[in-house]
Amino acid sequence: MKPCGMVLGSREAGALDFWVAVEEGQYLRLDDLVYVEFRHPDPRKGQVRYYGMVDQVLKLYEGSQFDTDVFLANRQLLPISLSYAAHVKVTRLDPEEYLPPDPGCPVYVARERDLEMALYYDKMTSEGQSTRLPAGILKNGEVAYLNLEFLNGVKGGHVNISGISGVATKTSYATFLLYSLFESGVMKDSLNAKALVFNVKGEDLFFLDKPNKGLKAEDRDKYTALGLPAGPFRSVAFRAPPKPTPGDIVPDVESRKGGVLPFYWDLVQFCKGGLLPYLFTDRGSMTNLGFLIDQVTERLRKLAADQKGPALQVEDWQDEQSLDDAGVTFDSLGKMRLSSFGQLVRYVEFKLLGPEGGEEDEKRPKGDPRWTARQATGTLEAFVRRLRASVQNVEFLIRGDKKGNPPDPLAAQEQVSVVGINRLSAQAQMFVVGSILREVFEKKSAGRPGAVFIVLDELNKYAPREDESPIKDILLDIAERGRSLGVILIGAQQTASEVERRVVGNAAIRVVGRLDAAEAERPEYRFMPASFRDRAVILPQGTMIVQQPELPVPLPLNFPYPAWATKASEQNLEAEISTEALERDLGL
Repeated sequence: MKPCGMVLGSREAGALDFWVAVEEGQYLRLDDLVYVEFRHPDPRKGQVRYYGMVDQVLKLYEGSQFDTDVFLANRQLLPISLSYAAHVKVTRLDPEEYLPPDPGCPVYVARERDLEMALYYDKMTSEGQSTRLPAGILKNGEVAYLNLEFLNGVKGGHVNISGISGVATKTSYATFLLYSLFESGVMKDSLNAKALVFNVKGEDLFFLDKPNKGLKAEDRDKYTALGLPAGPFRSVAFRAPPKPTPGDIVPDVESRKGGVLPFYWDLVQFCKGGLLPYLFTDRGSMTNLGFLIDQVTERLRKLAADQKGPALQVEDWQDEQSLDDAGVTFDSLGKMRLSSFGQLVRYVEFKLLGPEGGEEDEKRPKGDPRWTARQATGTLEAFVRRLRASVQNVEFLIRGDKKGNPPDPLAAQEQVSVVGINRLSAQAQMFVVGSILREVFEKKSAGRPGAVFIVLDELNKYAPREDESPIKDILLDIAERGRSLGVILIGAQQTASEVERRVVGNAAIRVVGRLDAAEAERPEYRFMPASFRDRAVILPQGTMIVQQPELPVPLPLNFPYPAWATKASEQNLEAEISTEALERDLGL
């Protein structure tokens, strides 16, 4: 193989980086992988080989002194020569003898076996089985791999993706990673694995099971190179909240006409599951309010302990006026039944503040001491105000007229569960995300087998750096203990600087798409060399910078265009009909 250049002698060569003079007729680009070897001073140790990645390239005229010399050189009036140099960041030494390479040593472009050595692909094995997970295509056309053991929880877990909304393709790359996990055959127990995907923007993820008519031949070639079939997800369940209108419960979706089931909780499930705290994501540093929330949650849990629902039977209200105003009904045994979330709120208000009336606050009857936890009237009223305000946001999600049907991705027959929250208010989104994550984490803590991968965008809203909330507590639990339980978070956000440090810091795989220039300078991106931070500002769509623990440098890569539709207009209905006909002919 012809060398592409030699180690420079006019610049310092170190054990961890060196410069290369590029031969005439050859070229080196950013991200190219190279290797160089030289003889160890100790003859018994033979050759030392350095592998590295090009992170800087420069050209200049040698022999020129002034800026205007370039014009003279162009007319061949000055005796100058063109210098073409590349800086190499060392990724690996074999053997690990930290000596600088000798100037003049030939430098070669790393391909095939040498490229695998440079990127530690030879180390991506476990018990004789490959753990190479296809993650994209390198600039030289070779496949980029992640070590599955840093994603499935064996050696590490979690993925964090940052980038500008609409340009960085964060959700597209997250779903591509899921597709690679389930279709590459690298994960041994992939059939037992589940995925929970929250659809937070538009209805783009409601077509994961539909082929994309925009897929081109070159895109299919990329899937072939990655060892993946070019097709949609094969096993997907779609869930959406019900429309907030009276009458039949219909999923609130517009672009997809069928195959979507509504989700909601009944009053007994809400109380038994202790879901009240997820309506109070703005409690901030109000310690007393947090204590009261916990107290009321436990009282509701005890109240619903032996009930089956959907309506909630309650003890004697003892206030005829409030009873009539709330519209409470009675069953055949004469027991009061709450059949809506609004009625439950009125009942809790009565238990905390007592019946309305009295000329002055001092004469106002007090609430039930078992519920109030001896809190001041101001704290009780603050709690009630927040609870009242939540009625219009979540009353169609927490019902007493129908048996609850909340999303349960671990019990679903389908492998991937898409839960749509894009049409919900901010408070309702918080409630749904918190309630589902809590259920998943509790079941996994109880020993439910199989890994579950959770895709959640807008992490800065659910796990903000400054504020406190129950949802943030769950995400911290997942980030810190989840990998040992098989709960893996694939989280995304526009700005990692606004997300809780422990959530981002516990992600073994860090991915960056295009960044805002100011955001790229934040400490959260110091894992990238300066040249990579500069490039992150101009990255095109479909290009990501990926950092994994085994590699000392990030990998810039491209991932193929989604083979699944990302909106209604991309559905390839003809291919779908052909597939159905083929399966019918084969008797499948």
